[in-house]
Formats: sequence, C-alpha cells, structure tokens
Amino acid sequence: MNMQSAVLSTYSDGAKEVQAELCCPVDYDTSLLKMLPQEIVEKDYGCGDPSRYVREGDTVVDLGSGGGKICYMAAHLAGEKGQIIGVDMNDDMLNLARKYQSDMAEKIGGDRVRFVKGHIQDLALDLDALGKYLSDNPANSVKAYHDMIAWQAKQRKDTPLIADNSVDLVISNCVLNLVSDAEKTQMINEIFRVLKPGGRVAISDIVSDEYVPDHLKADEKLWSGCISGAFQEEEFAEVFIDAGFVGARYDKWDITPWQTVDGIEFRSVTLTASKPLICDSDTMHELIYQGPFAEICDDYDNVFIRGEKTRIDAESYAALRSGAYQDQFTDYNTEGLACGAPAANEKSSCC
Repeated sequence: MNMQSAVLSTYSDGAKEVQAELCCPVDYDTSLLKMLPQEIVEKDYGCGDPSRYVREGDTVVDLGSGGGKICYMAAHLAGEKGQIIGVDMNDDMLNLARKYQSDMAEKIGGDRVRFVKGHIQDLALDLDALGKYLSDNPANSVKAYHDMIAWQAKQRKDTPLIADNSVDLVISNCVLNLVSDAEKTQMINEIFRVLKPGGRVAISDIVSDEYVPDHLKADEKLWSGCISGAFQEEEFAEVFIDAGFVGARYDKWDITPWQTVDGIEFRSVTLTASKPLICDSDTMHELIYQGPFAEICDDYDNVFIRGEKTRIDAESYAALRSGAYQDQFTDYNTEGLACGAPAANEKSSCC
C-alpha cells in the first residue's frame, strides 16, 4: 500500500470538492477569515491555527500549505517586511492556492506569499525542478537512475528549495501526521535545518493517547484522514527535543477528542518550540530561577531551585536564551537581564 498516493488522492479530491470529515472545528480570527476567498476557507483542512504565532517581519514556512489559507493569514500578520513560503506536494492544492495569489496580494498590500512544490520531509528538494529534470532525462535505465540520484544531491546542496538557517518560524496545520513513520525523523530534522538560531515552530496536529497499532496504520482511509499517522501525545514533544529543539510545550490541548477509534483518543494540539541560539564559548553562567515552581529541571538535566543561584554551561545557557523561557530566569552576570528570545536587533549568538 502506498500511503503517499492515498494522501495525494484524498487531498486532490479535497481541492475539487469540500471534504468536511478531514477537519476539526477551529476558532480562527474572524477578521482574517473575512479577507479570504470563500473557496479557500471551505477547502481548508486543519485542526488548529498556527498563524497566531506569526510576528511582524517573520519569514515563515507553512508545511503542507494546501489551499493557502494559513499562508495568507500569516502574510497579513507578518506585515510588509514578512515573507511566507507555502510548501505542498499536491498540484491541485497548489493550483487552488495560486489561483487567488494576485487578488490576495492586493488585499494584504504586497506580493509576499509564494507557493513551492516539495515534500515536507525533504525541504531541500525542489519537486518542480525534479519534474523538469525527469522530463529531459527519463530515468529509464540503472545508469539514468543513478544520474538522477546524483542530480538530486547536487540540487539539494547548490539550490535547496529552503536554505539552511533562513526561516524565523515554521508552522503546520494537521499535516505532519500524513508523513510515513519512516520519514518522520527526517522531517523534524529538516525543520531544524531551515530555522535560524532562535527560530520557532508552531505545529498544530493530531496526537493519540496510545501508540497507533499496525492494523490502523495499514488503513489507507484512516491514514489520509489524519488518524493512523498521528504521533503519540508524549512522543510528539520528544521527537522535537531529540532533534535539538528547546522549550517544547503544548500551547493548546483539546480536552475533548476529535475522534475515538478502537478506544484510542485522537485530539488536536499545538506544539511550540525553538531552535537554540548559537554559543561557541566555554563560559559558565549563573542564573537564578524566579519561580513560580519550587524546583524545575530543563532538557539538559540542570536542576533549578527557586531563588537559588545555579551555574550552567554555555550550551544550556544558549537554550535558556531561546523561546519559552523568557521572564523565568535572571542572568546574575548581566544585572538582571531576563533570559529569552533575542530582541530584533540582537545578534543570534548569546556570548
């Protein structure tokens, strides 16, 4: 069974006719919805609203951008200095998104949204470029196949679809679960690669309260319907931490399951995390945890006791200068400077 073909087929159908069963109820900003074409609103299939994490001036990548709804909302929020890149592998969805590109550029005051064809687990490979290569160089022999593999490696290196360290925010709306289990780790690593140091993720997706058994994973309809490929709820944050992200937190957690299948609850969550800032120094730092908890432990196994000075290494310090830790720590060596994300004019290095 080819799950990727099933996903392509399901969402091609969704670009042509509304598939109501593919989306969860989501409370979007109604003022942003008003500016969107009704067709895009109706043919959007999501489970959260990651657009609310967009900041002014952000360069944003939307993984699995579909009909472009979240991209256009993000473009309005990012303002005239922002740039939005929607990535999707489905031609029908890309056509739907591009159909309204000129109209939306007028509404938001600038053409700062572009849609590119790619796999979200391989953000370096431009599928339009690959299609042109195969048209000119059919892979109809073993040699031609190996030539194609070599061409792909060169394209990823020389002209990647999304460059290393180039993005402020990666968002996604109910799409990570559509990637095969074998490619999920690669997908998270790709997200890490394209983010700038200090860059953020805001991922709305479906998680399960138990690991999904094989007989459900083999169900083509459940897979393309955002069920069978779901991360287990604890695993979801762990895969981001394992990839090097810091400050992972479930910023939104639906108490009521979206669906229950074979006794397993599937619900919508939104996960946020950050790529650590860069620190090439061996300098040790002293921080004071301000509270509100009596004691906490970070992802580097540092234990912080409220009001007590704690000495940490440069790697831990860089992590605590990123993302969700703002206002929780005082940097004892810099006269009370709160640790957190850098200011807009601050260098990405913490040292």
